[in-house]
Formats: sequence, C-alpha cells, structure tokens
Amino acid sequence: EKMSKSLGNFFTIRDVLARYDGETLRFFMLRTHYRSPFNFSDANLDDARNALRRLYGALNGLPGNELSSASIDWSDDAPARFKAAMDDDFNTPGAVAVLFDLATEVNRSRDATLATQLRGLGAVLGLLQQDPTVYLQGGARLDEAAIAGQIAARAAAKAAKNFAEADRIRNELLAQGVVLKDSAGGTIWERA
Repeated sequence: EKMSKSLGNFFTIRDVLARYDGETLRFFMLRTHYRSPFNFSDANLDDARNALRRLYGALNGLPGNELSSASIDWSDDAPARFKAAMDDDFNTPGAVAVLFDLATEVNRSRDATLATQLRGLGAVLGLLQQDPTVYLQGGARLDEAAIAGQIAARAAAKAAKNFAEADRIRNELLAQGVVLKDSAGGTIWERA
C-alpha cells in the first residue's frame, strides 16, 4: 500500500517499522534537513534502505569496525567536510553526502583506514554500527547452511561448464531473497 497524505492514508511509526528496520528509518530521516518536512512513501523508504545497503556494502569484508567517533582525526579531508556540514545548521544531508563520497573511495581502493573513517563518521549519526555481513544478510529466508550448499552446487556446476544449472541456482536463490556476488575471492551473498 502506498503511503500518501493526499489519499488520506494514515500510518504510524509502528507500521513503518513492521516493513523497514530502525536504522533504515533513521537514515531516511537524516537524509532530510530537520527544517524540511519528511515525505514518507514506500519509494523513498525503499531508496533509503538501498542507499544504506550501499554504505554497508562498502564496509563489507574490510576491517575498521572498532573505531569510535572519539578517535576521528577531524583535520582529515572527509571528517573536516562532515564536521563543516554538521556545523552548518545541522546539515545532515550534507554529512550523509560525505559518507557516500567515502564509500565510493572505499569501494575503489578497499582501504581499511578509509573504511574505519566511514564507520566512525557513521557512528556520529548512529549509523553503520552493525556487522556489515550480518546487516546485508539479514532477512534472507534460507538459513546459512542451505545457502552455502547452493553456492557450492553452483560453483560445481560452473566448474563443469554447466552454466545453465549455475544460472538456475542463482535465479532460485534470488527468488528466495538471496543475491550472489562473485569476485576473485569467491562468492558472497546478501539479502535481496
């Protein structure tokens, strides 16, 4: 059901949290300046969830989960820009933009120091404090052992050059809420 003020639909935070995790809701709200109205809609909340997953995706597989905001070097480029945004009338959308700049750089370089910085700046906003793999895999409808078994079966099919079977397994997992990501290090999965 679409949430629309013009259609007279009414919903509570409890309704939203039944469909979206609390961190997604927080992230959605941080992307809007506090002086602006929130536009709650399925599309906007879905976009927030996908954007937050991109930030967690940048952190996935990298160290740097132990940093607290107290140990950030605020003279570094990204922290300085983050602080300037927050000092500018609590401009959380500007601060979030810095997180995305950092995530882009982390994805490009796989630099653990930048990942640590991203995690620490996220902490200032109450974001990115979950284990990235746990966050990205949350909500999958299969258990980890079943998924691992399917990934192994797909790898065997690919090794045997049975690409139709490998594709079938990938599509079957996708239908059950599991996205496979292949890399040189092997195959990892996330919830769809």
